[in-house]
Amino acid sequence: MRGNLARTVGLAMSVGMLAHLVTIGASGAARGDDHVVQTKPAPTEKKPASKPRIAVFRLAGDLTELPPDETFSFGAVGGTSLRDLVERMKKAEKDADVKAVVFLHEGGSIGAAQAEELHAAMARLRAAGKEVYAHADSLSTREYVLLSGASRLSVVPTADLAITGLFGEAPYLRGLLDKLHVKPDFLTCGAYKSAGEIFVREGPSPEAEAMQNWLLDSAFSCALALIAKGRNVTAEKAREWVDTGLYTADRARAAGLIDAVEHRQDFEAMLKKKYGADLVFDKKYGQKQQPTLDLSSPFAFFKLWGEMMGQGQKKGPSKPAVGVVYVEGPIVLGGGQASLFAEGAAASSKIRKALDKAARDDSIKAVVLRVNSPGGSAIASEIILDATRRVKAKKPFVVSMGDVAGSGGYYVACASDVIFADESTITASIGVVSGKFSTTAMWEKVGIHFKTYRRGRNAGLLASGEPWTPEERERLQSWMDEVYGVFKGHVKAIRGGRLAKPIDELAGGRVFTGKQALALGLVDRLGGLHDAIEFIAGQARLTDYEVRAVPSPKNFLEQLIEEASGASDETPDGDLRFRPVAGETPSLVDLAMPLLRGLDPHRVAAVTDALRHLQLLHSERVLLLMPEVAIPR
Repeated sequence: MRGNLARTVGLAMSVGMLAHLVTIGASGAARGDDHVVQTKPAPTEKKPASKPRIAVFRLAGDLTELPPDETFSFGAVGGTSLRDLVERMKKAEKDADVKAVVFLHEGGSIGAAQAEELHAAMARLRAAGKEVYAHADSLSTREYVLLSGASRLSVVPTADLAITGLFGEAPYLRGLLDKLHVKPDFLTCGAYKSAGEIFVREGPSPEAEAMQNWLLDSAFSCALALIAKGRNVTAEKAREWVDTGLYTADRARAAGLIDAVEHRQDFEAMLKKKYGADLVFDKKYGQKQQPTLDLSSPFAFFKLWGEMMGQGQKKGPSKPAVGVVYVEGPIVLGGGQASLFAEGAAASSKIRKALDKAARDDSIKAVVLRVNSPGGSAIASEIILDATRRVKAKKPFVVSMGDVAGSGGYYVACASDVIFADESTITASIGVVSGKFSTTAMWEKVGIHFKTYRRGRNAGLLASGEPWTPEERERLQSWMDEVYGVFKGHVKAIRGGRLAKPIDELAGGRVFTGKQALALGLVDRLGGLHDAIEFIAGQARLTDYEVRAVPSPKNFLEQLIEEASGASDETPDGDLRFRPVAGETPSLVDLAMPLLRGLDPHRVAAVTDALRHLQLLHSERVLLLMPEVAIPR
């Protein structure tokens, strides 16, 4: 979209001027006369009584972690962030004019921990005396877990409710590599550090199988508990509903899973009957007011530009703030020059600078590190961890874990004295993995031969020609063991007596849910981002404060100026953004996607993630990366 911003504004300006000139030519003088004779002030009108209002929240796209900038976004491009949605729900909770809240599920993807946080926000609304209504066209298990938190849940007459439980699968690529004549060679620290298994095995090891089962057991227990709490039934009843499986709308109502079967217009009519015919459905409740561009006037553009210039000026804070720094996506080193992760990676330079900025900014009184990452580069994780220590030394600091905060994602979090996680968060995975692929046989199969030259005993250690020799494997394992020892040392030194077991019984690559991690002392409290913000605000003794993302998202004006100046591929501090570069050599993911397109989307996503991890190995030889656990959907 940003590539066309300047052309869009230019076109709008030209159309506006043309419309204005035509209007002037036809009736400008007459309109001017009318303006001269109109001298009487308009009579003062009494302000009408406020109408009953319902806040409407639409779940139509993916729920993001990073908040998009709403200023001059012309339609909120970039989706809705979890924090923004929870903040709007919190506003409705305290707004006397809001009589109730409506959730309309219209598609999109929601993570397990995100659903848990929204479920808790619904509970707070209900506790405040606000009814929560939900309406959907169809529901899967994850969506039902979320909307079960509503006071009243209805679906359309033809809805299908696939309340079938949790299902997940992990891909194993060894067979593909064998067909390509590629030999994988991987080393790990810890029997449960199974990130490399998808390349070296055709199925899970016994340890990986056991870990996957304890994760699913915990996640399923959490889902059943949320359904039971929301629908006011026992966990046994919720399990019975799930085991029954697929429902039509009428069967679901008869079984008690939902409260009504109705079309959208009947749903709205029911609400108007209850709250009054003049009921207002506020579909933009809590959102910032968006400007409009009047194409009939040439001056409308200049007015809009002036507003953007004023908005773009850096104004001093009006009140103290809680800063939120996001670690979202795979953790990569430096500015993230590689394009394989598009814009969805956590670059160490960018996050370090954000944390340093939050530490320096006197208006930011406390900081939350929001982690939603499977890990990645060991070096990048250490850089981010070190930056969190500098923040912690100057002001209150807390970590909030999202859907996933494992391996490097746990590494960057462990310096916090208090770590929040949702019950369904996937975390821990304390371990190290490294590997490479021997591709000589693959090239020879297509008639390409390489002659290698080396100086130095270990010159070919990281080359892709042949598997490691026994001596090379021993040397690399020793290197990895040092990194692993540092990781365990950080956790042991910081969490100390809070750990329920010796560190070696918690590490080794073992992955846990947030609920399990709490029992083991790896996290400190169950709760979402909202809870972490309220907690750290209390630690900083803040009562009236704002929540501010660090760095602030770029608005429309900043994007436009970047594009005009040719600097749009860099952030203000010079870090490259994650985006494909014209003429760049296609990545393995790019080459594989034409073969994968049209297949089952969930499996395509799993294989694509695996190929991205494979590519990451070429730039980072030692990884703090979570295994490909079958995260349920």
